[in-house]
Amino acid sequence: MASGNNIQRFREERGWSRPELGKRMNTSGQQVERLEKAQRRLTQDWIERAARALGVEPVDIIAPDRGEVPDQPVARSLDAGETVEIIRLDLSLPMGPGASVDDYVEEEPLRFDLGYVQAFTRTPAHRLRLAHGVGDSMFPTLLNSDLVWIDSTQNTLNQADKVWAVSINGAAAIKRLRPLREGKVLVISDNPTIENYEVAADELRIGGRVIRFARDL
Repeated sequence: MASGNNIQRFREERGWSRPELGKRMNTSGQQVERLEKAQRRLTQDWIERAARALGVEPVDIIAPDRGEVPDQPVARSLDAGETVEIIRLDLSLPMGPGASVDDYVEEEPLRFDLGYVQAFTRTPAHRLRLAHGVGDSMFPTLLNSDLVWIDSTQNTLNQADKVWAVSINGAAAIKRLRPLREGKVLVISDNPTIENYEVAADELRIGGRVIRFARDL
């Protein structure tokens, strides 16, 4: 989509007018139009408000439209070509107990347009990490080949049922986490064939929250 987000597509699929979506987002129809046309910065707050109103995940709001996914996850230049490098981690290699996500082997960094990155996060580039999906436990939300964006500044489990990049006894995983009582955490797999399980909070180390993913289709 020309606007760089999927708000208009989701709205039209539901048969809603802009004023109707505005009511559900606690804003105006004019504001919705600005967001759809990228005339207003799509901050994390706006992304989450739109996602709640539309009944989708925040990553769905900013995921590439299926008709315009490029071969590589690189966006159009928005600021005269200024770019940043984002470190990519190899989560396929096992590590010892106590390892954190940033202990994993670094692969070559990927370069992105700075305007593209700033369109969906205010986190400094040096605190972002990239990785490919690990296994099929999060199917269909994430595929093994999805490029996952990790915000390493968000390393405290303060939101239930969000997707996190974690190390569980040294094994890398991308999972939904739900804090429980008595220092326990429920590790959730979106794949219905894989059973959820509990771990002690000290058995996992949170490397960051998954804020976005890119998929080659």
